[in-house]
Order: sequence, then structure tokens, then C-alpha cells
Amino acid sequence: MTTTVLKFGGTSVATPEVLERLARIVAGVKGDRVVVVSATAGTTNALIGAARAAAAGDVTGAEATMARLETAHEELLRKAAGAQTDDVSATLRDLAQRTTALLRSVALLRECSARSQDAIASFGEMASSHLVAAALRSRGIDARPVSATGIVVTDDAFGNAAPAFEETYARANEVLVPMLRAGGVPIVTGFIGATGEGVTTTLGRGASDYTAAILAAALRADACLIYTDVSGVMSADPRIVPSAKPLPQLSYAEAAELSYFGAKVLHPRAVLPAIELGIPVRILNTFAADDPGTTIVSEAVADGSVVKATTSLGGLGLLTVQGAGMSGIPGFAAKVFDTTAAEGVSVLMISQASSENSICIVVPAETVDRLKGALERMLAKELAHHDVERVAVERPIAVVAAVGDGMRGTPGVAARVFGALGRLGVNVVAIAQGSSELNISFCVAEADQAKAVRAVHDEFHSSRATQPSASGTLAP
Repeated sequence: MTTTVLKFGGTSVATPEVLERLARIVAGVKGDRVVVVSATAGTTNALIGAARAAAAGDVTGAEATMARLETAHEELLRKAAGAQTDDVSATLRDLAQRTTALLRSVALLRECSARSQDAIASFGEMASSHLVAAALRSRGIDARPVSATGIVVTDDAFGNAAPAFEETYARANEVLVPMLRAGGVPIVTGFIGATGEGVTTTLGRGASDYTAAILAAALRADACLIYTDVSGVMSADPRIVPSAKPLPQLSYAEAAELSYFGAKVLHPRAVLPAIELGIPVRILNTFAADDPGTTIVSEAVADGSVVKATTSLGGLGLLTVQGAGMSGIPGFAAKVFDTTAAEGVSVLMISQASSENSICIVVPAETVDRLKGALERMLAKELAHHDVERVAVERPIAVVAAVGDGMRGTPGVAARVFGALGRLGVNVVAIAQGSSELNISFCVAEADQAKAVRAVHDEFHSSRATQPSASGTLAP
């Protein structure tokens, strides 16, 4: 008997019509099925907004948000599941009332701790699991809502909790396997878990995907299917490159590189538990269920491509710490990065010349001024002695990344990348490439972001890129 874990995102559970699609997809999967669901689209953001409003003392606004959500869920239940839903309706009302009580407590204290916010945010997935289960039962599928708070055991890092895998895997088998053996389809809440003491937590970015991968690993599933509103990972953002195509397969390393540089189909951490056990993860489209999507595997089969995808991320700033006195001084880079860490700033790209006369770091644009001030304070002595000449800023910039397993060991890839940019007059500000040769990243002015993405994509994906060269061989 095969076991499949299916995850449906917020847009895949948001309307009666899409719930009908979800039901057809689940019904079409053979063998044991475990379904993981997100909150309906927009619900989590609304809940976090309500929590912030309550913390600011606006209990009326927070209660109004909950009332709107309760009404929306009740209407969706009625339209998607029809009659015989009184018990589910009562459950949804109870969930909403408990969440409203939490918001009132937050308003009273004028403080919303990370622990309280996790408890409030959990309403979305809890409600969604009951809605989806009711919709499936109305179509003859024995679906049963299951709270992941009884399965996914985490630490107490509220907002970004880390699972205790061994205990979680044991609980998953204890809770889910008997349901599966009885022919049931568990509808499990994504995004949330609980500490060993039973306090609700959330798992952070990509959390519902993460839940699905954890359960797939726990059950040694045959596949983990991630349903969203796009047909897999594209070779570039189709809003920038209309000719971009879906990628049939990606290695885990390729998917990780793409996600860090703007491809938001999934977060790499989210699928790692499944990938580590050799369980393929497929990214599929609820709204185009026949599309093949993208399969993520540990090691992709070579397909002859060099640069498989081109992606980019804007809204960034480049800080350059520059000075002849930096050369050969042990620990200088550590000062820069210790300061960055102390400011809580995420560094997206690093570039340093072998002369050691400069260190360039790329960070979110909104953090640039704060980090510049912190670096100048940390390096005040070096600046006074002119060992460091300046901390310079350039913004707004974008990082463009050319990614592909086929780049490894292939001569001339960098020449083609930068040749394509040069032909279009795109100036490259900074460059970084790891020794894995999986990714060439470079900074350009944000105004040149789209032009740079198109240039690199066309170089490796246009018909010209696979035409015979003068020697009669195919261009790599």
C-alpha cells in the first residue's frame, strides 16, 4: 500500500470551487492519504493584524476582525459542505470565541508575546482543517480533522519553533497510522505544533510545507505533493520573462539556491525531512491539476542544461567596507560580520577581493542605514587611523542569480553570463560564486534587474543557446 502526503496552501482551500478541486485531487490519489492544510488565504495575516491591534488597545478592531473571519468560515462551510454541518459550525464558533478571548486578554495587558501570537495565529489552520474535512466528507471521503499540536513536538522558540524529530515521528505513527488502517484520511493542520507541555507553537516560514515533509518522513511516504497556485518552479519569473518555462525536475541544492534568491515557491528547510529520506517532493497546481509541476529530488538527473533557472531579488543595499589597512589583518572580517549579527541583519551575498582591501555585503535596503551606523561605530578606531577609508553604501540594488547543477565543471559559463550582460550594457557592481559552482550571483542597479534577468535567461534558454556552434557541436 502506498502512502502519499498532500499539502494544500491557502489559495487551495479558500473558496467552494477550489475545495471541489481539492476533493477531486484527493479522491484521485490511490492508497493511504494524509492531507496537510494551511489557513484560508489572508487569514493568518488578518489574525496577526488583530493581535497587533489588540496589543495597541484596539479591542474593538480585533473583535471585528474575528467576527469577519468567523462569518467567512461559516459561509465557506455552508457552501462547500452543504447540510449536516451543525457540529462543524459549532466547532468553528468555539474556535473563534476562544481566539477572541485571547485577543481580549492581549488588549487588557497591552502586550502580545510571541507565545500569545502563536496561539492566536493557530486559529486559521485549526478552522481550515475542520472546513476541509467537512467538505471531503460531504463527497464521500472519510476525512477527519487532526490538530498537529498532538503530533509535532517542538521547542519553545515561539514564532519559529524547531521540531523534535524523534518524538514527532513516534507521535505521527501513533496518531495517524490507526486512522489510515481504518480507511480514514487525516486532515492535519500545517504551520503549528506544540511544546512537550502542550503549549501551541508555530514553525515559521514555509511551515505548512514543513509539516507535510515531516509527516512524509515520519510515515516513510512514497511521495509528498505540495499543491499551490503555480505549476511548479519556473526557469525565471514569468512576469519578467514571458518565455519562462516550468522546470520538470530540480535537485534539492538547486531548489535551495533558487528559494534564497527570490523564487518563493517553497523554502528549502520545508522539504528537507522528506528529501533526506529520498522521498520525492512535487510542486503542483491545484488550479491546473494535470500540469506535471516540478519534482524535487536529492540529486537531479542530468538533462543537458547548464543554467537551469535565473532568479533575482530587489529591494537591497550594498555596503562596502574599504581601506588599504584592512589587508592581512586577522579577524577584520569577523568584526564586520559580528556587527551584522548583533544588529540582527540577514546578509544575502558577500564579496571580497583577494587583496583584502574591501568587503562587500548585500543586505535588505531598510537595514542599510542602521547597519552603516553600527559598522562605523565598531570601526571608529580604524576609520580614525585611515586603516578603513570609508563605509560606502550603494542602493537600491538587486541580486541576480544564475543557478544550475550543469554549471559545475563546465568551462565558459561565467563568460557567457557576463557577456550577455555586457551586450545589453548592464553594469555589474559585485560578483560572488561558491566553489560548488552551482550558483553565480551578481549585483546590479535595481533599475537593471529585469534587463539582467532576461539577458541571462535568454543566453541559456533561447533557441540560439542550443544552436550548433561553428565547430558543429551544440552550445553548452
